Amino acid sequence: MKLGLVTYNMAKDWDLPTLIEKCRATGFEAVELRTTHAHGVEPSLSAAERQAARRQFDGSGVRLLSLGTACEYHSRDPEEVRRQVAETAEFVKLAHDLGCLGVKVRPNGFQDKDGVPREKTIAQIGRALAECGEQARGYGIEIWVEVHGAGTQEPPNMRAIMDAANHANVFVCWNSNPTDVVDGSVKPSFELLKRWIRSVHITELTNDYPWREFFTLLKGTGYDRYTLAEIPGSSDPERVMKYYRALWKELTA
Repeated sequence: MKLGLVTYNMAKDWDLPTLIEKCRATGFEAVELRTTHAHGVEPSLSAAERQAARRQFDGSGVRLLSLGTACEYHSRDPEEVRRQVAETAEFVKLAHDLGCLGVKVRPNGFQDKDGVPREKTIAQIGRALAECGEQARGYGIEIWVEVHGAGTQEPPNMRAIMDAANHANVFVCWNSNPTDVVDGSVKPSFELLKRWIRSVHITELTNDYPWREFFTLLKGTGYDRYTLAEIPGSSDPERVMKYYRALWKELTA
């Protein structure tokens, strides 16, 4: 396993040269760029701007791994769902041009308050994900579904979403949520989703999440990709990032 950085919230105000410089200085090997942040890597970039962004990472020792979108497919409005699927397709094209491996999307909750059965929302999200996965396959890009949203982040519900999607190019981005933990262990939740895990977001390593157990389970599957730190910003980011990497190395040893 390797350590990388999600640019939400740490790095949200950094341009690409600053981001690369700080990751190199602290041993972070990859980044997931969050949309709307200061680095400005968005589908609106021209072909020349995309090439320029990609060149900044080439040979830097920091991999531009993925794009972190806010695309979601739970809306009651079919036109909004179509818009979200179309936006995902634009991020997929951008990810292809930048040499990324994946595009992160998410569910963002159920429509309980409006009386929509959860099973209906799960099926709707699954259909949208399958469409996105098929579009992305043609570009060599994976779709990573973040374990996210009130209710939808609960692993049994995420498992139902993945079963509904049922697409070979749709995978899970594990998000290290408190709702993963059952009687002090993440193993029951991990077992539900482990065959789909292709990306991992990790949070504060000093909280009470069972990190050592989780990393052991992850290694047991042969996972050899990135665990991406999604942590708050700091007035002394390099110091924080160095400490974070030191603790990560100890917990994953």
